[in-house]
Amino acid sequence: MSIAQPYLLFLGDVTDPIAAKTARGIALWRPDSCVGQLRLTSETVSLGLSDLSLEQAKSKGAQTLVIGTANAGGVIPKVWQETLIKAAKMGYEIASGMHSRLADIPELAKLEDAGQTKLYDVRHYDETLDVGNGKPRQGKRVLTVGTDCSVGKMFSALALEKALKELNVDAQFKATGQTGILIEALASPSMR
Repeated sequence: MSIAQPYLLFLGDVTDPIAAKTARGIALWRPDSCVGQLRLTSETVSLGLSDLSLEQAKSKGAQTLVIGTANAGGVIPKVWQETLIKAAKMGYEIASGMHSRLADIPELAKLEDAGQTKLYDVRHYDETLDVGNGKPRQGKRVLTVGTDCSVGKMFSALALEKALKELNVDAQFKATGQTGILIEALASPSMR
């Protein structure tokens, strides 16, 4: 999966800083991939990035509007749909890690079918995955695991990657979850 960058991080109307974990991760670990943030209200949590409209972000080169929030149930609120549809009509690609699929919003699906946008539901992977074979592979790996979300697995892996690169060690972060996929934009989701 190759998601066009740079991103405009969409924060909707969330007021809980923890709910902005996806946008916060992208802004922290890949700041050069972000042109700014789009908040629907002044009460919406801020990442400290420039507040931009869809038009302003487009003029700064934004290619993809990323839904940078998570909520209970992973639903895309109806109040956000007007902004998402406007972005799609402007030629933005749209990426989401929510449980709800972008293509389940009829107008977005029509715009994608017409070639006006690309929709990325990074939580969902509908292709067949190869089964591991146990054969030895080159290189060393560090696996970070935990029993819940938001416990620091990805943060730890990205911190290790950064520290190893500073030591001139060839290191690569390989994402498996939604936020990591949007940070790396090269991986497949393992969580559904």
